[in-house]
Amino acid sequence: MSTVPLWVVVVAPALLGLVTLRVRGAYPALAILLGVSVLHLAVTAGLWTAAARLPAGTLLGLDALGLLFLSTTSVVFFAAALYSVPYLLHGTHDASLPPHRFVAYLLWFLSAMSLVTVTLHLALLWAAVEATTLATAPLIYFYRRPQALEAAWKYLVICSVGIALALLAVFFLGIASSAAPGRPPALTVAGLSAVAGVMSRPWLEAAFVLALVGFGTKMGLVPMHTWLPDAHSQAPSPVSALLSGALLNCAFLAVVRCLQICVASGQAAFARTLLSVLGFLSVAVATAFMVRQRDYKRLLAYSSVENMGIVALGMGLGGPATYGALLHAVNHSVCKAGLFLLSGNVLREFATTEAGAVRGVWRRLPLSGGLLMAMLLAIGGSPPFGPFWSKFMIFRAAIDGPHGWIGAAFVVLLGFAFLGMASTWLPMLQGDPASPGIPRREAALSTLPPLALTLLALALGVALPPALAQVLRQAAAAVGG
Repeated sequence: MSTVPLWVVVVAPALLGLVTLRVRGAYPALAILLGVSVLHLAVTAGLWTAAARLPAGTLLGLDALGLLFLSTTSVVFFAAALYSVPYLLHGTHDASLPPHRFVAYLLWFLSAMSLVTVTLHLALLWAAVEATTLATAPLIYFYRRPQALEAAWKYLVICSVGIALALLAVFFLGIASSAAPGRPPALTVAGLSAVAGVMSRPWLEAAFVLALVGFGTKMGLVPMHTWLPDAHSQAPSPVSALLSGALLNCAFLAVVRCLQICVASGQAAFARTLLSVLGFLSVAVATAFMVRQRDYKRLLAYSSVENMGIVALGMGLGGPATYGALLHAVNHSVCKAGLFLLSGNVLREFATTEAGAVRGVWRRLPLSGGLLMAMLLAIGGSPPFGPFWSKFMIFRAAIDGPHGWIGAAFVVLLGFAFLGMASTWLPMLQGDPASPGIPRREAALSTLPPLALTLLALALGVALPPALAQVLRQAAAAVGG
């Protein structure tokens, strides 16, 4: 089958982003944004059919891992696009970007993330991850505030250093593969995996360390996470949803691609040990900050660091935990995107991100308050929501492994993280607002996207669709799970 559908999800957003720059006014720009999001979602849905599974080419190809994260990106982007309509039309913010430029950067962001998921060439994947940085920096500086400018520069500098290390990792993989007889293989996952058995071990190990540090910076793993709380808390709510719900997954996928090569070479134990250490450290450090955090958007950002640590820990444990890690990446994207969109409703109503200044969300915003409560239970790992099962799979694998204390410590940290979230959000939801007023009738497009994401998080916990379960099994098997 032709690879045109894969080109569509990359090229269409990029070209229509250029078209958006030529339009004036919010309505035409938003019409393009919604049209692209629907097109992207439709093409991605078509790729789930058996006939649409595309063979791995030199530059583009779609495997189970790519399909999983492309689909997650598409769903989160569609929700953020719908939410952006009232956000841009009725927001009271002082924006540095007019709507048509905001939409253009969003579309280029979608194009870059899509390329990350559909390329199997590591050099092109690196370029796509770098492109996500360039597309999102102006979006983080959407508000005319010194804190937003600082966050944007911090994001650019730290992620640029990380991506430079990731480029060295690609070079080192090329050097490691030069030990193979005959013509050097292409820098694709398949090409490098085919010669992985004869790769130079020191160069391969150095390459994975650099990839984990480089792409792990973009993924938000501790101690390379310092840009994330600032950027995610200062960005507009739909952008924050995309940063946490889609971008972090793209960086994680880049790490997994390098892990695939280590598994093929017999160096899985080395790579998984590093992932486990950084994953556990991320959960521990993020939990410590969550317990004391009183800025609710920064709290959600630290929760993203914690959940990326959970994903890395699951991938490091291997075996059944690999399946749990991939499932948790999907669950976290759905829940965290919904939480950031709902936090935008709270911010619009109360005009502050200080938790102590917000009371009575349930009374002022009944629907958003109810959805916030549901999503907080979901991201905390309460049944019957999806994150409960993915966290349980990782916990079970840790307890059954040779180091059972990891599982015990994991559960304790999750408990403290949930208490940190609850101690900040529950007083906001309850209590009496400073100016009681009457319950606000919320705009449909401000509540429908987070409502749909909440229902999706519930559906993933009640009954995992067979097609998704099959893709998760195939994706886990691709990295030795």
